[in-house]
Amino acid sequence: MTCNTHKYHFALLAIAVFLSACNMPAPSQNQTPKASPNAIFDDFSYQGKDTIFNQPLAKTKIQNPILNGFYPDPSIVRVGHDYYMVNSTFSLFPGLPIFHSKDLAHWQQLGNAINRPEQLNFDGLHIGYNGIYAPAIEYRQGTFYIITTCVGCGGNFIITATDPAGPWSDPIWLPELAGIDPSLFFDDDGKVYIVHHKDPANKKYPAHTSIAIMEVDANTFQPISKDVELVNGDDPAPWHTEYLEGPHIYKVKNKYYLSASGGGTEYFHSYLLYRADSILGPYEANQENPVLTQIGLPKDREFPITAAGHGDLFDDPNGDWWVVFLANRVYDLDKTDIGHFHTGREPFLLPVTWNDGWPTILPVHAPIPYQIDRPALPQIPSNNEFKRGNYTQIYDFESNQVPLEWLFIRTPRTQWWKIENGRLFMSARKDRLGENNQPSFIGRRLAHMKATYSVKLQFPELHPGLEAGMMSMQNDDNYIAFGLSQNSQGDKVLQVRRKANTPELVQGVTIKEQRITLQRAQQIELRVDIDKANMDFYYRIEEQPYQPLIMSVNSSVLSSFEAGGFTGAIVGMYSQDNNR
Repeated sequence: MTCNTHKYHFALLAIAVFLSACNMPAPSQNQTPKASPNAIFDDFSYQGKDTIFNQPLAKTKIQNPILNGFYPDPSIVRVGHDYYMVNSTFSLFPGLPIFHSKDLAHWQQLGNAINRPEQLNFDGLHIGYNGIYAPAIEYRQGTFYIITTCVGCGGNFIITATDPAGPWSDPIWLPELAGIDPSLFFDDDGKVYIVHHKDPANKKYPAHTSIAIMEVDANTFQPISKDVELVNGDDPAPWHTEYLEGPHIYKVKNKYYLSASGGGTEYFHSYLLYRADSILGPYEANQENPVLTQIGLPKDREFPITAAGHGDLFDDPNGDWWVVFLANRVYDLDKTDIGHFHTGREPFLLPVTWNDGWPTILPVHAPIPYQIDRPALPQIPSNNEFKRGNYTQIYDFESNQVPLEWLFIRTPRTQWWKIENGRLFMSARKDRLGENNQPSFIGRRLAHMKATYSVKLQFPELHPGLEAGMMSMQNDDNYIAFGLSQNSQGDKVLQVRRKANTPELVQGVTIKEQRITLQRAQQIELRVDIDKANMDFYYRIEEQPYQPLIMSVNSSVLSSFEAGGFTGAIVGMYSQDNNR
């Protein structure tokens, strides 16, 4: 599949400039939709309430994870005293968020590297299995590079920018590069290499993969050598070498170090290290592998973290070393090997020490700590700092700047929303979640196991078949919708629908419907309380006391264990036209 290029005309210039400033997509000229009834949203509120984050955080400590919620596959590059991090986003848009920090404690999102519809085409892709995998960020001589894979939408590619906040280039495609999870390495002799995952020629079992490297042109990134295999997943080892992925190469004191993850993305996920005197090998394995894992820890431990791996090493100006990696905060670990988790794979940070020429991270069978010592760096808070731990965040739509952390389901091709006079207007369109299309939905990551989120809603033009409200979703086949609609008798109703791995039921199953009295101009507030696998639904009209609609709804459909895929849950606002 190739990426579509959309031409913009001067008639859309004002919209395009506004959306560019907000880091959001612009519509194409020929696809501007006809007027649709608008749902009107105000004051979307999110409050995190995880017990683990109630523990006091001293000024000498950093909270783990360093970002709450679905920010997997972290990669960090240091440029002087600045650190830049990128994360994967699969088929959600905008993609590849870029974060900046000066002290590894305070982070600010600068932008999204994929923020123009013409860069990538996510049409029809599965939200959790397709799209952008495992990016790696590097820097050389004034230019930033991100190399990654778009599964189902073009393969491996590189994008570049002179400013990490953007704009980032259109993709430079790498059709000769096999596999996924590529990473760039700029050697000090001027040579450039790409190390990546691939299937070996003698593939012996479904999970048998390898890590290979090729030299590429320093400007075009096209190959100038064949692949050289560095590590084969069939090599004998007392650790898990199946599903080798996420490789990076580093040069430290004239030694080349290769990091990779093995064991897959679930319980056996682990971080492995190898080293060699030459970049092409042969590479010897660290006999202490895996240097980071949560395999073998007691299942009844408090606040368990699992599936640690997919790391990236880096140093600071003091010569201290660190590793950023993904892991899962889970519950119900006694019921499954990997536990349930709605928040997806989150980025964690740990210090690294060197022993006998090898990086050392955690002692064997040590749990990942939720707090670590702050780096010996000047503390420099960021403007618009990304919130961590427990926090309350209210989106009041008073600014024309669309929040950088908001996400769409696949790539918007039309302008079906606007922010005006402190409110978000969202067109009720016929595209619906459950049909692998681009519905009228915009939301944020669910960042806590226990949280409350709410929104104020007006729908003056409501008529039968139209619906709007709040959606909590993992993908097209796993979501819970809490919506306001009107039945065929003209009654306004509140409805909770749940879809759980039932692709044949686009709308899922209605588990609660209740008639309400609501005047045309009145505002209704919808609220959801989630606590692990339990959800409660409330509503109120015009600031009256909250009324329960339905309690103790099973929300395990939002768990990656139930829904599959590699993302976390997204919660937000939706509007749709169910008339067919």
